[in-house]
Amino acid sequence: MTAICHRIPGGPEPVAPYSHAVEADGWLFVTGQIASGEAGAPLPVGIEAETRKVFDNLQFILRGLDLGLEHVVFARVYLTEFKEDYAAMNKLYRSYFAEDRLPGRTCVGVTALADGARVEIDFIARRP
Repeated sequence: MTAICHRIPGGPEPVAPYSHAVEADGWLFVTGQIASGEAGAPLPVGIEAETRKVFDNLQFILRGLDLGLEHVVFARVYLTEFKEDYAAMNKLYRSYFAEDRLPGRTCVGVTALADGARVEIDFIARRP
């Protein structure tokens, strides 16, 4: 098995040394994304704005791999303000997926994320 490391041109600027996604045998492991944009740009304010930007980043990466949210089979969500942000993040998260295509998911509270982000999400996707 050979893994393919993907860096999507024009994709979110990595905040650490990583590929946007790694592919092995049709499985894609999309690196966790925060609400970052251009290097040095401030994060959006509020959990809804951060979550939207995280999904923008994740969808950009998926599109660069000729995939979409319908190919996501599992997600992991990390929240720094779990009690405060869980309900609002869930409401927005749900809006991105068809009701009959909600991926498996883990959501955990963490003490900190890169660049002071409040939410980070990563995906596992599968090519058809």
